[in-house]
Amino acid sequence: MSLAIVWFRRDLRLSDNPALADALARHRYVLPVYIHAPGEDGVWAAGAASNWWLHHALDDLSQQLDARLLVRRGPVLDTLLALIADSGAEAVYWNRLYEPAAIERDTAIKRRLRAEGIDAGSHNAALLFEPWEVSTRQERPYRVFTPFWKELVARGLPSTRQALPQLTGRLIGAEHLRALDPEPLDSLGLLPRIRWDDGIAGTWEPTRAGAEARLDEFLASGLRHYQSGRDLPAKDRVSRLSPYLHFGQLGPRELVAACRAGGGGADAYLRELGWREFAHHLLYHFPHTSDEPLDERFAAFPWRAGDAQLAAWQTGRTGVPLVDAGMRQLWQTGWMHNRVRMIVASFLTKNLLLPWQAGARWFWDTLIDADLANNTLGWQWTAGCGADAAPYFRVFNPVLQGERFDANGDYVRRWVPELARLPDKWVQRPWEASAVVLEEAGVRLGQDYPHPLVDLKASRERALAAWGRVK
Repeated sequence: MSLAIVWFRRDLRLSDNPALADALARHRYVLPVYIHAPGEDGVWAAGAASNWWLHHALDDLSQQLDARLLVRRGPVLDTLLALIADSGAEAVYWNRLYEPAAIERDTAIKRRLRAEGIDAGSHNAALLFEPWEVSTRQERPYRVFTPFWKELVARGLPSTRQALPQLTGRLIGAEHLRALDPEPLDSLGLLPRIRWDDGIAGTWEPTRAGAEARLDEFLASGLRHYQSGRDLPAKDRVSRLSPYLHFGQLGPRELVAACRAGGGGADAYLRELGWREFAHHLLYHFPHTSDEPLDERFAAFPWRAGDAQLAAWQTGRTGVPLVDAGMRQLWQTGWMHNRVRMIVASFLTKNLLLPWQAGARWFWDTLIDADLANNTLGWQWTAGCGADAAPYFRVFNPVLQGERFDANGDYVRRWVPELARLPDKWVQRPWEASAVVLEEAGVRLGQDYPHPLVDLKASRERALAAWGRVK
């Protein structure tokens, strides 16, 4: 009649959950536990948007567990030891995290539990391959994506999933749970005190059912158009599955299996899933890169200090329509189209010459899918200082990008409504429109909509000159 604790973190699903499956296979009863200890994440504790999602995902998981999810506050090790003593648990199982602070913490916990005679087992639920399983022929970490991806494909992307477990009669009893003194979810303070989350709440369904519905919708209408449509921010041609993946409400093996059964377009989408694997591979092998450039030359890069320009970028008031549209979409929905993420990051780091770390921090607090590995890879790639990075001289021109990928201005008009009446020709570059055109569209530059913070051509030349001083 043994009992095991299953320690949930960012694996908030029941199906294809290796830690839960192992606990059920080895023990008669299971105690599902979530321990809130943001201080143990170091400087990268979850931001406000991520906390909003976490609250609702935990609430949904608890409902799936028939309200048997035990919520506690940390420290994690002390809490686990107390629960083991109070419940009589013989083992603790969890699924691995790969951030540097989490690895250090989890290693210490496993060592201590085993020293106390408690079985402690960890599993892989978040990735297709462990970061240490894949290496070059020289047994070194990969630093370029294409050979990394070819190696994953050659190995075969795993798609075998564990079925939804039968939990009837296997969870700790309600009376026993109450005796363990659970904390109410609301006491964790994950939701905002000032309600800024209406736009996010109106856009997302942060539940397992929401994940399955979004996946079904993508397979039915988005997957076959993914390769040609993923760069069009006004179209619903991307998966929007990233927050569900980050919080483990969907697993990567589930996605591989679903996409392969979904028909055309799977290869292009699975390659993007490969970038997620690559990001975790890099962060595991180069843990300093969450704050420091992988390319050491950039440690001496002459970044500018510009609080006013940073604030304008954060609030979507740069005077460059596509950049502002992306930043406003981020603020209102907690998410931004991936093509636009690259454009706004390029504008910050190259046109404004502000440090990529400032952008990474803003994304960290405002993205519902904020993931340390992906965030680090994306910002260092765009800034030109990371693995497989875009060359520093590659500066995205937001006007040309807008005219190519938002030709009718639909994306800009949705998120920057003060420009909605401008003709297509000028919606991406209103500062070049004549006074008559602006007047007819009801746009007063400098009043209704700002002038551009910088001249795009001159700021590009400034960035290249700065790069020339360190290369």
